[in-house]
Parts: sequence; structure tokens; C-alpha cells
Amino acid sequence: MTAPIPRDLPDLPAVPGMTPALLSSSAPARAVVPPVHRPLAAAYRLVLALLATGAVLVEALLGSPARVLSHFAVQCTVLLALVMFASARRAWSARHPLPGSVTGATLLYVVTAALVHHVLPRLPLTSGTTGITDASWPATLADHTLHTVLPLAAVLDWLLLTPPARTHLRQAATWMLYPLAYLAFTLTRGELLPGSPARYLYPFLDVARHGYKSVLANALLLGLAFYALAVLVVALDHTRPNPVRRRSKTGFRL
Repeated sequence: MTAPIPRDLPDLPAVPGMTPALLSSSAPARAVVPPVHRPLAAAYRLVLALLATGAVLVEALLGSPARVLSHFAVQCTVLLALVMFASARRAWSARHPLPGSVTGATLLYVVTAALVHHVLPRLPLTSGTTGITDASWPATLADHTLHTVLPLAAVLDWLLLTPPARTHLRQAATWMLYPLAYLAFTLTRGELLPGSPARYLYPFLDVARHGYKSVLANALLLGLAFYALAVLVVALDHTRPNPVRRRSKTGFRL
């Protein structure tokens, strides 16, 4: 049985020009801060999505579509196009941005694919890192767009147009599931194509040439570097300033 509420408590005097203090809330800022219509961000992301789509189409038309779509860089570019299309729509219609786990993972995959292409030893363009068998200017342009232009553009979008999402370190481990699945896919693909000269898509994953011991060692080193880059993305997400700020009617920035 509950105790009765006393009714003889004195009323607090009202002070003109003052409003009651707001109670602290555990609701995230994403739920209380209204989104903003951002046409410039929407236009930038739309151009980025169209550029990514065009690069993948050129790669597929100039090479074998099945082999092209099997490459990690191409799959990451397809994901980038989808995320940029969705982000452009949200920025134009003044909706909340995509979750940070999605945008952070997309950035991580695209940047990692670019680093693998530029840093690790690779075959020349005539042999094809994405299945292209010629060195014409469309092939060269698509290759540079896929591995240089799009990753840099994605980094600029994340730094200058995307608000921090305060991602967690545990998400960095979750982001590693796709690279692990891709490693299993490419090794299985190589076993299913024993007579094909293009059975292995990357030279450092060529089991026929290096053996499983060396290939798995290369994959382990690359995975550790992958995870370190994921941790760096999480750390930067907590330290970078918020590029999206909105002033309220009182003049304070939200």
C-alpha cells in the first residue's frame, strides 16, 4: 500500500523569464537533434555514387564480369555506391545519416583495397588486377578511379561531410568478418578452378605458387594490418570535429 502524497507542500515561487530546468536524458543526440537539409552533401555523394557505378561497369565490360565482380576492390566499390546513394538521399531529404557502423565499415574496406593495390606487389595492368586484358585509356581511367579517386573521395566525405558516430572498438572486430569471408571465398574459388590461369585473384593468395602455409601467413599479416586500420578509424571517429553543425534559434550550436 502506497503512502499518501502530502498536499501541504509549499509552492515554489515562479521567477519571471525563467523556465524549468530540463531533466537529464539518456536519449542519444541523434534522437533529439533534428536533421538538416544538406543539398551540397547530397550532390557530392550522388556524384561519388555515380562515379563508383561507372567505374565498376567499365571494369565489367572490359573484362570478365564474373572475375571482375570477384575482386575485393570491386565489391567494396559496389558497397560504396550503395552507401553513397542512400546517404545522398538522406542528406537531401533531411533525414538522419546512416549508422556509423555502416559508413565506417565502407570507408575501411575501400581504403584497405586501395592500400593493397598501391602498396603490395601487384601484377601490371596488362595482366589485370581486376580481370582487364587491355591497357586502353578507358581501362586505365577505370583502374585509377577504382583504386585512387574513389578512396580519396570517400575519405573526404567521411572527414568533411559525415558527423562523428562515436563507433565502438567492438565494431572494429565485427568489420573483420567480411575480409575473413572473402579470404574463404577466394581460396575456395581457386580450388574449384584448378585448370584456370586466373584461379587466384591476387598473387599473394596464390596457393599453387606459394602453398597454403605462405598464403595463410600473408593473410594473417594483412588481417592484422586490416584490424589496426579499423582501430584507427574508430579512434579518429572519437577525436575528429563534427563538420555538421546547426544553430538553434537561441544562437547556440547543436
